[in-house]
Amino acid sequence: MASMLSAKTNHFRYAARILRNHGRPTSLSPPFSHHVYHRSTHPHLVGNQGYGNGYLMLYQRLLSGTNASNANEETPAQGASEKGNSGEERESGSERDQKSDAGKSVRGSPVSWLSFLLLVVTGAGLVVYYDREKKRHIEEIRTASEAVKQGPSAGKAAIGGPFHLINHDGKYVTEKDFVGKWTLLYFGFTHCPDICPDELVKLAAAVDKIKAKAGIEIVPVFISVDPERDTVEQVREYVKEFHPSLIGLTGTPEEIKSVARAYRVYYMKTAEEDSDYLVDHSIVMYLMGPNMEFVKFFGKNNDIDSLTDGIIKEIKQYKK
Repeated sequence: MASMLSAKTNHFRYAARILRNHGRPTSLSPPFSHHVYHRSTHPHLVGNQGYGNGYLMLYQRLLSGTNASNANEETPAQGASEKGNSGEERESGSERDQKSDAGKSVRGSPVSWLSFLLLVVTGAGLVVYYDREKKRHIEEIRTASEAVKQGPSAGKAAIGGPFHLINHDGKYVTEKDFVGKWTLLYFGFTHCPDICPDELVKLAAAVDKIKAKAGIEIVPVFISVDPERDTVEQVREYVKEFHPSLIGLTGTPEEIKSVARAYRVYYMKTAEEDSDYLVDHSIVMYLMGPNMEFVKFFGKNNDIDSLTDGIIKEIKQYKK
């Protein structure tokens, strides 16, 4: 490198010396100077101009050679720099590609892989949380239900009360006449075409089965809700058809109204045709305890067996 620079420096010095000599023709020998001057005055010869141009061309070639060599010397560095830059650009481009790959959308959709993974993880977390909370809630309900104890009763239904009626033998009776006995009451009327007879048959059969199965005597009682037609004689003939122990009770319209209100019994006379009419009423049997307090009622949906078992169960629980 040092030798090359030295050679180039010598070239520059040589060229500069030629130019200086060309600009001062007096430094040349007289014959040469005269020869040059003579040629410059000849109209067909180039003379000094051609001579100067030749040296200028030589100087230009020297400069171009120097520039070319300088360019050749700089080119590897520049190439290396460009290669380095291109390598850096490729490296940065690959980094950008890697970074862009992380944000690429899934099949052209606006959801990136990262957001898709976050969505999956979040959804799985919510499912696990919901399942855990559901199991915890179920466990709390089960634990609470197991921990529930029998609390005090909120009170008994306001069913029952004092009454004053006439039995099928013509004697006045009150609720006190039934104290000390288990009583099963049914409200109906003697002209009932089908429902009342069916219910009284069921009542009578249940009373007999309760005595046979549990040895418990139940007093069956029929109370009329048709005081206008159900006289003492009418009631007496009616109750004999169902059970010998069945007691029939009737009374005045005011007395029947009072006892029906006390036992929450609904009844109403339907449209009349002369003296023939029906009475719409509640179809319920009331089990009354030894103190004539209400224990439980049984509806029309009970058959003989369920009525029998239900009464026995209530009596056994009552004794405990």
